[in-house]
Amino acid sequence: MLEKDIVAAIMRLLKRIPRCFAWKEHGGMYGSAGIPDVICCLDGRFFAFEVKTPEGRVTKLQKQTIHRIKVAGGHAYVVRSVEDVKAILWAYAGIEV
Repeated sequence: MLEKDIVAAIMRLLKRIPRCFAWKEHGGMYGSAGIPDVICCLDGRFFAFEVKTPEGRVTKLQKQTIHRIKVAGGHAYVVRSVEDVKAILWAYAGIEV
């Protein structure tokens, strides 16, 4: 499965959840390097998901960005499947999807 397919599955999941505002962060020359792929606000909680394939590696900048989000009080994770996101939302927001 490609990373873009995992991102699409995560976005479909998040769009089904009430009180969830989510978007896919697009890289490129107009985006900020290191920002996680999927950002969402769920019931006032900030979540960021850096999506990788099972073989994918997280860059140093991505690790630093995840750390900065956590220090600021947000929730940021590297995920490799939509199931990872479901588990995180259950653990931290009590959301069963």
